[in-house]
This record gives sequence, C-alpha cells and structure tokens, in this order.
Amino acid sequence: MDRLKRKAPSRNPWTWVPSLYLAEGIPYTMAMMVSVVLYKRLGLSNTEIALYTSWLYLPWVIKPLWSPIVDLLVRKRFWILLTELLISLSFASIAFTIPTSRFLQYTLAFFWLMAFSSATHDIAADGFYLLGLSQELQAAFVGVRTIFYRIATITTKGGLILLAGFLEQRGHSIPQAWSMTLWITAILFAALLLYHLFILPFPKEDRSARRNPRQPFLYEFSQIFSLFFQKKNILSILAFFLFFRFAETQILKILPPFLLDPASKGGLGLSTTEVGIAYGTVGMISLMLGGLLGGYAIYRKGLKFWIWIMACAMHLPDVVYVFLSQMLPGNFYLINFCVALEQFGYGFGFTAYTMFMIMVSEGPYRTVHYAISTGIMALGMMLPAMVSGWLQEQLGYQHYFLWVLIATIPGFIVTGLVKIDPEFGKKK
Repeated sequence: MDRLKRKAPSRNPWTWVPSLYLAEGIPYTMAMMVSVVLYKRLGLSNTEIALYTSWLYLPWVIKPLWSPIVDLLVRKRFWILLTELLISLSFASIAFTIPTSRFLQYTLAFFWLMAFSSATHDIAADGFYLLGLSQELQAAFVGVRTIFYRIATITTKGGLILLAGFLEQRGHSIPQAWSMTLWITAILFAALLLYHLFILPFPKEDRSARRNPRQPFLYEFSQIFSLFFQKKNILSILAFFLFFRFAETQILKILPPFLLDPASKGGLGLSTTEVGIAYGTVGMISLMLGGLLGGYAIYRKGLKFWIWIMACAMHLPDVVYVFLSQMLPGNFYLINFCVALEQFGYGFGFTAYTMFMIMVSEGPYRTVHYAISTGIMALGMMLPAMVSGWLQEQLGYQHYFLWVLIATIPGFIVTGLVKIDPEFGKKK
C-alpha cells in the first residue's frame, strides 16, 4: 500500500469521482428501490413492501452516530475499500438466499448488512470528496458526481430489473432469475473494489481528524456532533432537510407497484422488463440529465439564484402521476414520457438539496456534518415511506397521487425559510 501511495499521491478527479459515486449509488439503489421490485415479484403486498424496505433507511438515518469514528479513526480511503468489500459480500449473500424457503428473513438480514455498509461508505466517500477538492471544484463536480450516481441507479434499477425480466422470460423461475442477476452484480462490484484499490488517490487532506490527546474520545465525539446543532438558523435548516423531499419520498416506494399492478388494481400493468425500461432506464437517464444541468446551473449563477426554480422543478411534475392514475393509458411511449418528465424535474431540483447540504457542512468537521445532514434527510424519507404502502392501499392509486400533490406544499414552505449565501457554489 505504501508503494501505491508513493506512485500515485494524487490523481485527476475524473479518474476517481465518477467511480466513487458509482459505488455509492449501486447499493443504495438496490436496497431502496430494486428491493421493492424484487419483493413485489416474490409476492409481498404493497403494505409489507413499503414497511420492510423503508426500515432499510435506518442506517442512513443513524449514520451520524458513527460518522465521527470515520472522521477520527484512520483514513477515508480505508473505510471506502472496507465497506465496498462488505457490500460485494452482501450482494452474493442475497443471491444465495433468494431461492430458499425463508428468503424474506435471510434477504432482509443481508440487505441490512448492505445498508449499514453503504451508509458508512457514504460517510467516507462524501468526506473524501469534500476533503479532496476545493470549493470551486466541488461545485464544478457536483453535476459529475450526480450524473454518475444516476448512472449507478440506471445500471442497478434499470439494468438489473431488465436482466431479471429477461431471465424470467427465458423460462427461469422468479427466484432463480433474481438470484442469477445478483450473483452477476456481486462480481461486478468486486471488480469496482479492485479498481479503487489501485486508483483512489492519497490526498494530504485525507487523514484522521486532529484530536486533543487530553480529551476522552467520547467527549470529542460528542463535541463534534453538537457543533452541528449550534449552527446559525439551525431550525430552518432542519426543516428543509426533513420536508423538502416530503412528497417525493412517498412516490419512491409506490411507483414500481403502480407500474406493475394490473388495471383491475388501479395500476398500469407493465411487465418487469417494461418497468426496467420506463422507470429504470428512460426515467433515470432523464433524472441524470436533470442533475447534470442543475450542477452546471449552480456553478454558473450560484445556489441562491436557482433555489426557487429548482423547488418548482422538483415538485410540480408530480402531477404526471395524477394523470397516469386517472387515465391508465396503455400507450407505453406516453408512460415513458410522463416518467421521464417527472424524473428530469426531480434530478434538476435535487441538485439544490445537495448543494445546500454542502453549504451547511462547511467547516473543520465537514465529513461528520455532511453525514448528519444526510442522516436527517434519510429520517425525513423513512417515516413517510414506511406508511406510504398502507396509505396507498387505503386510498387507491388515484386518490393517493392526489395526496402526493398536497404533500408538495411543505417543500415550498421550507424553501422560503432557508438563508443562502448569494456567492455559494458560483464560479469564482
């Protein structure tokens, strides 16, 4: 390892930022999104799916509790490689246990291992990004990291669902098709781990945070944690983190079942392969383009200029699901267009959320404070998502998506509450 360090003390960000966010996006998408389709195909109800998979948000909610450990002990590079190894093993374990009679208990246990490993990877990777790039490069590469995170989402949510659907059509049983798909994913993720072992740089800034040897570890841990909640305007910051995505998170667990359920249940009746195309590929390409455009827009004129435009772009396109649930169109191209429109707006709008978290996390403990920010965001996503399946089954798809439109109101309210530096993120 020391020899690697001497040979490659630093690298062009293009060689590691894209792959780092591929590795960050794949397990999150698998745990949060693809698991919904997997369990739907394995016969679980919408209520069960939303409840079980929403609990997988918990590691991202509580990751601030161990983020100081990542910051205070060893390098972020070490944590990245360790967690990528655990994620690869998690994929293999889920693949091994899907065909078993107790698949639900076993797969959920390994999804939990994947989720905790992925949440820790997020802490280290985001810290590595913040420490390894200047503020100007952070703004310039926010679109790049977003686009490759979305490529990871396409690869996972689109590619895996398409592959599983193809294997189902070729005569494999549903458990066999998904097991084979996840074995392939485990191998590919292990290859990504090997790439990072040799390519990730050793920036001088990537080191354990400075500690006062006269202070106990737990005391310093609590001090770093409490500094976040002493920030100016902390109440409006917390409100923004919790409620800006209030509507979007209630779509996340319900959209795949809506696309898969037959018209007799109020759904669009798409096949697994068609869901992979519409939601996992066309939708994610649109989301990726929206994120890339959003990053460039903020780089040109700053976050403050775009915040309201991005809030509107994120929330207003949710109306397409009201249209789809009311009309139940059979035209696959129209369904793709509607999903693409909403996902583009979400990608463009979410860039504002990402840059706001970076702005709030500025300071000597950026890794920990960014982890706290994303943990609060995950809490704001977990709680509504947990009840979304039950609520949808009570209301039906038509009335549920009307509720989602009402749920966009808190996102606009909190946008008006936050204070933003007019120069933040803008090209110098």
